[in-house]
Amino acid sequence: MTRIEFIKLERPEKARHLCELAEEFYLQGRRVLVMVQDDNQGVTLDQFMWTWKKAAFLPHAYDNGAQECFDEPVVIGIREENPNGAEVLITGRPCSIDFVRHFHLVIDFAEVYDESLREAARERFKAFREAGLAPVMR
Repeated sequence: MTRIEFIKLERPEKARHLCELAEEFYLQGRRVLVMVQDDNQGVTLDQFMWTWKKAAFLPHAYDNGAQECFDEPVVIGIREENPNGAEVLITGRPCSIDFVRHFHLVIDFAEVYDESLREAARERFKAFREAGLAPVMR
């Protein structure tokens, strides 16, 4: 069954959290898919993952459709596809319930620093619960 965990963000630092979580799961030997909104966010996060932490190496690829990503432990994507067979989904943007059901673990964010983002997170939490997925706050 899919486990959904929400992480409360008090400040707009989602990119750092995406990197930290991807690194955490990578070091556990788990494949990760990080979903972002669009190509601009994908390219930006791709570059940030190479430089966000000195002395860290997080092997990853941005799935822009031009290359195969099935061997990559961490993939950044914009489409609801799982090119590397990831078991962990980190949502930098909302994803459909049907898509999240394909993963063992889904990390979502409650961005409480902004009222509209906070309300959107509440709605996602409620939708997951109504779909029988039992989300939790981490």
